[in-house]
Amino acid sequence: MKLRYTLIGVLCFSINIVLQAQQQALEGKIAGFLKGKKATVGVAVLTDKDETILHNNEVHYPLLSVFKFHVALAVLDKMNREEIPLKHIVHVKASQLQPNTYSPLRQKHSGQDLDISLGELLQYSISLSDNNACDILIEYTGGIGHIHQYIRKLGINDFNLSETEDSMHRNPQKAYANWSTPSEMVRLLKMADEKDLFAPVYRDFLWKTMTETATGSNKLKGLLPSNTVVGHKTGSSDRNLKGVKMADNDAGIVIMPGGKKYYIAVFVTDSSETDEENAAIIAHISRMVYDEMK
Repeated sequence: MKLRYTLIGVLCFSINIVLQAQQQALEGKIAGFLKGKKATVGVAVLTDKDETILHNNEVHYPLLSVFKFHVALAVLDKMNREEIPLKHIVHVKASQLQPNTYSPLRQKHSGQDLDISLGELLQYSISLSDNNACDILIEYTGGIGHIHQYIRKLGINDFNLSETEDSMHRNPQKAYANWSTPSEMVRLLKMADEKDLFAPVYRDFLWKTMTETATGSNKLKGLLPSNTVVGHKTGSSDRNLKGVKMADNDAGIVIMPGGKKYYIAVFVTDSSETDEENAAIIAHISRMVYDEMK
């Protein structure tokens, strides 16, 4: 019996050594691929077995619209606690539909009040990355400070949320104040997927909405097989006067054809590369990870 336990221990140790070598090899490939890129890039991958791959994780990366995922969690938490259905109607004033910001909602209902369900607002905010819908939801939860505290209570620490879409639009530099490390982003994604943060009806709605994301099809999904399921949230900024882009991001869950899943965040900041190259960086890293997970 003692020999049996010894052999099992040796086998587990050997498997761990192999897994560590594979992780280090992938981290090395990612570092090699990024050499010479005119951008700061952070990567985190977390498997359903808690295996972690990291690159350049210490930087505080501006989230841009990726923070709409955090907002959605806080909204769904409130709805769950108060037993509010996704079809619950809220009244939106025309004054809440700010001009000169990305908003399909405003384009559809310009200059008029409207009644819309919370589920539809979440779809606008996540799938279409609508900035006005996001800020309406932030106000619904009690403000950005409340959302920050909710996420922190979940045990997520290396992040900050203090700005709305409107405040970032008024002063683009404030977008740097909404940040996260890649590792905390994937921890939050996994937590939302695996933990019972709210009832299944809300969780299922969230992931369905994320798989329907219309933005960033050339990022995490760009080079993956078409039968791969990707639920993700993108984020992108404008460029400053020097042509530098604050952020091009994508973060989400990947479910491979065989059912294996992992959580991935690729954050690109302070990039002098083109938008196409930023997306290609994310897509190539996503494919590297996918191939390693097979």
